[in-house]
Amino acid sequence: MKENLIIVESPTKEKVLKEILGEKYRITSSKGHVKDLPKSRLGIDIEKEYEPTWIIIPAKRILVKKLKSLAENKENIFLATDPDREGEAISWHIATELNIENKECRIVFNEITKNAIVNAVNNPRKLDMDLVDSQIARRLLDRLVGYKVSPLCYRYTRGKSAGRVQSVAVHLIVKREEEIQAFQPKEFWKITVQLGKNKSGKINSFEASLTTKNGEKIAIENKKKSEEICHDLKKRKYFVSEIQDKKEYKHPPLPLRTSTLQQMAYNRLNYSVKRTMRIAQQLYEGIAITGHGTMGLITYMRTDSTRISDDAKIKAREHIKKYYGKEYLSTKKSNFSKRGNNQKIQDAHEAIRPTNIDFIPDLIKDSLTSEQFKVYSLIWEYFITSQMKSALLERNKVKIKAEEYGLELNGTKILFPGYLKVFGENEIEKNIIPDLIANEELDLLKILPKQSFTKPPARYNEASLVKVLEKEGIGRPSTYAVIIDKIQSRNYVEKENKTFIPTNLGKTVDKFLVNYFSDIINIKFTAEMENSLDEIEAGKHQWKTMLDKIYKILLEDISNLDKNPPKLLLQQSREMTEEKCSVCDSPMEIKNGPYGKYLSCSENPSKHPTRPYMIKVGIPCPEKKCDGEIIKRKSKKGRTFYGCSNYPNCKFFSNKLPVNKKCPKCDSILVKTTSKKKGDFYQCISSKCDYREEIIKNGKNVSDN
Repeated sequence: MKENLIIVESPTKEKVLKEILGEKYRITSSKGHVKDLPKSRLGIDIEKEYEPTWIIIPAKRILVKKLKSLAENKENIFLATDPDREGEAISWHIATELNIENKECRIVFNEITKNAIVNAVNNPRKLDMDLVDSQIARRLLDRLVGYKVSPLCYRYTRGKSAGRVQSVAVHLIVKREEEIQAFQPKEFWKITVQLGKNKSGKINSFEASLTTKNGEKIAIENKKKSEEICHDLKKRKYFVSEIQDKKEYKHPPLPLRTSTLQQMAYNRLNYSVKRTMRIAQQLYEGIAITGHGTMGLITYMRTDSTRISDDAKIKAREHIKKYYGKEYLSTKKSNFSKRGNNQKIQDAHEAIRPTNIDFIPDLIKDSLTSEQFKVYSLIWEYFITSQMKSALLERNKVKIKAEEYGLELNGTKILFPGYLKVFGENEIEKNIIPDLIANEELDLLKILPKQSFTKPPARYNEASLVKVLEKEGIGRPSTYAVIIDKIQSRNYVEKENKTFIPTNLGKTVDKFLVNYFSDIINIKFTAEMENSLDEIEAGKHQWKTMLDKIYKILLEDISNLDKNPPKLLLQQSREMTEEKCSVCDSPMEIKNGPYGKYLSCSENPSKHPTRPYMIKVGIPCPEKKCDGEIIKRKSKKGRTFYGCSNYPNCKFFSNKLPVNKKCPKCDSILVKTTSKKKGDFYQCISSKCDYREEIIKNGKNVSDN
């Protein structure tokens, strides 16, 4: 009996499919793309309506020969690459090499389970050329921008590349940094009043915030005004003027899609976008579960959809009814949500969900690595809660009068937990208000003024950058991990405290593109390009028409550049230091190498010796008998830490910035720490010491222990 051949995209899938389909099927892998545009030239014939030249990737020539050999005398050949536009294009390239492009050779499965695989094999289809055309357009568009703009970018700024998504990402980071640098902080004060009521000889205390004066919102700009108001408040009597209880529903989140998985994993697990996608790929392609064999635990992780299949909904509802009770079942008819107007894209995939709802994370924990367990738990929780009832909350507000002053006290109670039964109720139920009645007089216990300053907009981190890129319609979530890697490897941005800061080179490249290729970094224009690619995928737009429009814009921009070339940009991209070359006394220049930054002679970089690049923070090494000083360094994983300039002779290091102060308790050094809740403070570097010192903005430090 003849064999059937199935070609998958990833070698990891081979083992799983062999277990499911048995001996009748030969499974092999393409190991990704087998064809691409040539590296040495543009590979697009402009004169022949942008006809691309596809060549077999040199490293894949032997593999393609093997695929052709395996395809001989097979009863059926199925192409089972990933179920997206890129996977469709890979299948098309393989199909053209095997001469099966017109046959029903394409099989697609959104999850790697027995039912899904068998169903796909029994229902092959022809290649979807709209999907293929969309991927061709994307690849050719990236090639045109890369080959036409990147060399000019290098010539005038030494920037290594430009791209329709990466350049927008850098532009967003540069703009945010400009806003931060231009920001002028303004002082303001908040006043909290501690009040109490005597109940059975015991005083119950609580805090209320000052909000109004004479019925209008109060603004306290400085210390003097704060002191005047505090003086007034000491003389006032306090009465409960109004009690408001309002019920409201807190709805469950939608199941995760690619971008929300990336954001939630970053915010809750502190995982980078790249790390999250790697783990999700493992969960999708197959994990060996004790007693169940190898199988995919989640559906395809590259999706823009929040749609859930009817079968998955039914199983989720059965699970909720069994483990939580019927009263926790959602009464909504549908959880379908779509991004944009491209119905075809949305129907291609479901949201990211577990393939088997009965694989409760804790039950299969022993079969997963720690990071697999955490990401799987996140996906499982978001899926199950999306089918649960909303939480019913009671928002409590107490208004308090102190003559012309008004104060407020807010709290929340959970009346029915709903989906919070899974997520946890601790974050919602807080500030429980004591029993109060209207017109009740309260005792003044303490007045607590606090100085604050307005804050600049926050720098982008990986999660917030992904969020803004998706919101603006720039690129696709499946490419964000690559983009974030690329803008760092090109030395356009750096990470500091997990946030992105543009480098001098990044700012210079951005300035060049703003002046000469404004369309490339124009958010609206780039989003329109992305929408055009979606329309090509939906069969509503011709890719050659879109490409022609972009190419003509590029030619016009290049012509304007030739007429009025930039001046001094190349010099601006260089980072000079005050240190001198030991050979020729020229200024040393900061350069980026494979192992981080280093100092190189600005005049003879190839001949004269280099030096390590050290960012001094102006603090002597705290180790006794060491004359070194603290420098800022980066680990191999790009994390910032602080060490001694005399390393390796001195081994001192700290993950937090040391300050030139000694701990009054144990004489160790203090380090600066930032907390979202408590702000900036100093703490002792010794884990055995609990000393902490608050940093007050006016320069006065107050110990809080």
